[in-house]
Amino acid sequence: MAVMLSWRSGDPAGGDGLESARITWSGGGFRAVGRMIRSTPAGVLTASYRVVVAGDGALSRLAVDVATADGEQQLTISRDAGGGWLLDDGSGGTRGGFAGARDLDLAYSPLFTALPVRRLGLHREPAEHVLPMVTVDLPTLRVAATERTYRTVRPGAGAEPAVIGVAAGASTAEFTADADGFPVDQPGVATRVDLATG
Repeated sequence: MAVMLSWRSGDPAGGDGLESARITWSGGGFRAVGRMIRSTPAGVLTASYRVVVAGDGALSRLAVDVATADGEQQLTISRDAGGGWLLDDGSGGTRGGFAGARDLDLAYSPLFTALPVRRLGLHREPAEHVLPMVTVDLPTLRVAATERTYRTVRPGAGAEPAVIGVAAGASTAEFTADADGFPVDQPGVATRVDLATG
């Protein structure tokens, strides 16, 4: 089974954009092919990605291409069964430890916000976890390790979406997630839209 999800951003600080992804379920995990276009403080960017999430909910592979007026870049990140990470920007692979991280956050993308939520079932059962994360900046494709706290504010019930809190350092935010754990409304990032009906 496959679904198309789309989000529109309208950040007053200048982060207008759109992201759409085709998500295909596979053995407890999923594959997604997506594209985004977004204005940022550095200018307009377009990015396309392919992501594979394993059956245990951990990221397995991400390939992302990004273009700006200044040029194009690409990056592939793979996570092996032992938890090691391999990064390849086209000039050769390098290994990164990333302190046991299992989740990755691609800048501006609500789809990647779903990874720890789905893996830990935070949209279904109340819990709180402090997680090591790998972050990928856009448009630079800089990769860094960070730590974030994810917690269930309110589990989803029927048609009511779950409310999830996330904290990184002194920054805190809440977003709503659907029954599959994908963000519906992520203030300052994006809101789900139905492009089929406008």
